[in-house]
Amino acid sequence: MKVAPDEIRQRFKACGLKVTPQRAAIYQALVEATSHPTAEDLHRQVTKVHPMISPNTVYYTLGVLRDAGLVREVNYWHDRARFDANMALHHHLICLGCRRIQDLMDDALDGLMVSRERRAGFEVTGHRVEFHGFCAACNRRSMRATGSSHRAHH
Repeated sequence: MKVAPDEIRQRFKACGLKVTPQRAAIYQALVEATSHPTAEDLHRQVTKVHPMISPNTVYYTLGVLRDAGLVREVNYWHDRARFDANMALHHHLICLGCRRIQDLMDDALDGLMVSRERRAGFEVTGHRVEFHGFCAACNRRSMRATGSSHRAHH
């Protein structure tokens, strides 16, 4: 999804952030991505427009955008953070084969609630559901290689 430069400026201003060409380019690349890219992925993308941008600038900017509430860190494998600019309530389908993370919009999942008894005084401020399994491409590869599909249940 393309976001107009004026919209980026408005989003940054609403969060009290200074707009720089590099910050705007990093945010735009993340908004356009549906793959939940890593900082390294974003660095490769942004250097096409800003060849002199350093990896440290990308890491720092992602931290600033995360702290401002403009992006979310998705860190399922705890090896490398991946980032998501879709701040609307949504959930994820996570492939254990290729590690692709796909957004899932589902009103029924959005409405999940935890009973007062089960919360035991815990104040819930939000939730995100993750489904783990194998995407269609990984399932097809597995079926060709083994003659059967994955049967992992978690």
